[in-house]
Amino acid sequence: MKDTIYTIPVSEVFEPKEGCPLCRMRDTLEERCLEYIMGAAMMEPDVRQDTNRQGFCTDHFRMMLTRKNRLGLGLMLQSHLDYIRQEVVGAKAPILGKDKRLEKAREVDEGCYVCARIDWAMERMLDTILGLWQKEEAFRTLFSQQECICFPHYRLLAQKAQEKLPKKALPGFLEVAGGLTLGRLEALKGDVDRFCNLFDYRNAAPGPIPEEVRSSIERSISYLCARQIGDK
Repeated sequence: MKDTIYTIPVSEVFEPKEGCPLCRMRDTLEERCLEYIMGAAMMEPDVRQDTNRQGFCTDHFRMMLTRKNRLGLGLMLQSHLDYIRQEVVGAKAPILGKDKRLEKAREVDEGCYVCARIDWAMERMLDTILGLWQKEEAFRTLFSQQECICFPHYRLLAQKAQEKLPKKALPGFLEVAGGLTLGRLEALKGDVDRFCNLFDYRNAAPGPIPEEVRSSIERSISYLCARQIGDK
């Protein structure tokens, strides 16, 4: 398979064949973005303007708190809080023209700098995945060998495929992607059924509980949310 500057991240993400490849892709982008903003980029004026305006979601605030740069996070919060005070809560309503304070408040409350960067990159990587699917048999084989695709990323892939793939290529892609998603769903449903049956008084006292049954709750939530929850 010929790698180009546009496909190297995608082909590398699909090599491990463990879990959902789009979750791995998102995790890679997330890690790079967090390293970027928690490093020297936090002092760049354009980055600071964006983080002031967009802020961060709860998940990414938690991730930043785990990193050994509390001063860096404090400096970002310092200017972010200043922005909210000066441009939103403490700003005076204009005498003439549209009052943009609520619009800015909504952007701060609902926005996240990291999420926005990840969404932007994922859109382009989804285009790359579909382009590779059309052009390279090696990638189609690699894609079909994945362990699974989680439910949220299946929806994204299917939606993007309907927008980008020609009618001739769409059914084959949806069949493979859907099979990877359905296979994991059926396995999880079986494990959750077995877990629930452990508590049925009509069943005999169970012996050792298999790990796939014990972890079925966490793994099902991860499949539905595209995030690792507890132990695998």
